[in-house]
Amino acid sequence: MSNATSAAREQDSTGTARHAPVGIVIATRNRCASLAVTLRHLLALPERPSVVVVDNGSTDGTRAMLARDFPQVRVVALPSNRGVVARTHGVRVLDTPYVAFSDDDSWWAPGSLATAARLFDEHPRLGLVSARTLVGPAGDPDPLNDVLAGSPLGPAADLPGTQVLGFLGCAAVARRTAYLDAGGYHPLMFFGGEETLLAYDLAARGWGVTHCPDVVAHHHPDPAPRPGRPAVVRRNELLTAWLRRPLPYALALTRALVTEARHDPHARHALRETLVRLPAALRDRRLLPPHLERAARILEGEPS
Repeated sequence: MSNATSAAREQDSTGTARHAPVGIVIATRNRCASLAVTLRHLLALPERPSVVVVDNGSTDGTRAMLARDFPQVRVVALPSNRGVVARTHGVRVLDTPYVAFSDDDSWWAPGSLATAARLFDEHPRLGLVSARTLVGPAGDPDPLNDVLAGSPLGPAADLPGTQVLGFLGCAAVARRTAYLDAGGYHPLMFFGGEETLLAYDLAARGWGVTHCPDVVAHHHPDPAPRPGRPAVVRRNELLTAWLRRPLPYALALTRALVTEARHDPHARHALRETLVRLPAALRDRRLLPPHLERAARILEGEPS
């Protein structure tokens, strides 16, 4: 039996089962009803995970609902919306060696957290596991599953699964020390396509980032379109380039966005938001190591 499985099944002196070595962090804002559904799924898991909810300044009664209906859940109440940095607040509160991330509309399949813990136990360099994601009541495979499984970076001898430099934020499990070593999610990202930068920073510190389809997450997103989402994703793609990629690459992406902005309002919005954040990005600019830059170009279909 693996260390993780043993830990998940141990009992304390009173005979009560201890929590699993994987804790769960949820960042939420004004999604009270959806969050309640998610928590009922997570608290029913056989692994008995600790759960931390980080509330990004909700005004819809989220905190009252948590205190009333889920007193066993730890709550970090932020005074305002900190975006993706809320997840790092949750990681710091947890003391489990591994941390699974859920959104307020996603949860983990029974047994998946124990599987993830076993993979981390068996592979000391493993920093983050990207799960297979099933979407909606029908459990349809997310198209990203095939993209990750088919990563041209292939396997590594000391890692499980397939090496990747991207993942879905609500379907990832991280080694807590690796996440904090990499600095967690960057505050400039806020939300939207923030995962690539964290994958880069983990890999740059020597941590493995892999897709392991035996770890499964369920995602039930709101079908309503999210206004502004395309612009935010484009903004973060460009900011990631300025933060970590070579100057010619960042300039080429910028020129392409400028060209699109002449006729596309989403591109104009993305360009404006990038320019506001660009000075901060340049202050934190750190190029990827050469081997990672080659890997990033391979993933983008360019010659290494």
